[in-house]
Amino acid sequence: MKVAVVGATGLVGTKMLEVLAERNFPVTELIPVASERSIGKLVQYKGKGYKVVSMEDAIAAKPAVALFSAGGNTSLEWAPKFAKAGITVIDNSSAWRMNPINKLVVPEVNAHVLTKEDKIIANPNCSTIQLVVALKPLHERYQVKRVVVSTYQSVTGTGVKAVDQLNGERQAASAGETYTGPKAYAYTIDMNAIPHIDVFLENGYTKEEMKMVNETCKIMGDDTIRLTSTTVRIPVVGGHSEAVNVEFAKDFDLAEVRTLLENAPGVTVIDDVKNLQYPMPLIHAYNTDDVYVGRIRRDESQPNTLNMWVVSDNLRKGAATNAIQIAEYLAEKGLL
Repeated sequence: MKVAVVGATGLVGTKMLEVLAERNFPVTELIPVASERSIGKLVQYKGKGYKVVSMEDAIAAKPAVALFSAGGNTSLEWAPKFAKAGITVIDNSSAWRMNPINKLVVPEVNAHVLTKEDKIIANPNCSTIQLVVALKPLHERYQVKRVVVSTYQSVTGTGVKAVDQLNGERQAASAGETYTGPKAYAYTIDMNAIPHIDVFLENGYTKEEMKMVNETCKIMGDDTIRLTSTTVRIPVVGGHSEAVNVEFAKDFDLAEVRTLLENAPGVTVIDDVKNLQYPMPLIHAYNTDDVYVGRIRRDESQPNTLNMWVVSDNLRKGAATNAIQIAEYLAEKGLL
């Protein structure tokens, strides 16, 4: 089928092309789209160069599906135009996530909500995706009441400018110099932790933290779940990590918890503390598609409460792979 990738030259767009090739998605014609300054440039897909085209040319080409990763404003302007032309849009920005008429989908959790009429489908926030993949099998068995989550998020979640800042700061420090290049963050990120992702809201939380609250309830289909979040940017690449504390309505058996997670789609359990085995972004998650869960233990401070550590590659499962898995589901079910 014809597939458009909007934002094909960006960090996530590049990863989308990579994942499409890896998963052998049935692309008969690739239509890369980017900003006006990139039109005519070549992007590589399966060893072949494809010229970047304009939004208008992409719509005229009538792809079956358009994978958007070009920012919220671009999506708000262009996704409806693609949809009006009968093209199914899977959007990686926050533009449509909390719109009541748009589905917010993680295939392992709620792909069943999708229909042929869904022309703009929202891809959730990266930190939310890995959380709900781990919560889903536990919620079905024990019913999640409350979640306290602290995230430790990769600089790749901010984009190329942040990666360049981190690398530039490290190079400058090793040379005994001060980094003076472009900055994605207000503060030094190397050797630091910044408890601030996205903008602050009136309630004192950041937009990223409230995304996790609202998106989790929508994806899980349960507004009774209470969630509170603190999101932190740390100087790593390879994936986001989360310390997750979950209170259930029912008591649980730890062995059963591990079995449920081991059998859950998209989850890999790494939990052998005697041999120092637990998930890490660089060692396990980087450039893979699973959600890794470890440090599974009972919270001894109150009943029916579990602690676990959840890690996943934010550019893949947290963005590109999840979008492509949505497209795969639509194709498999004949919904495109």
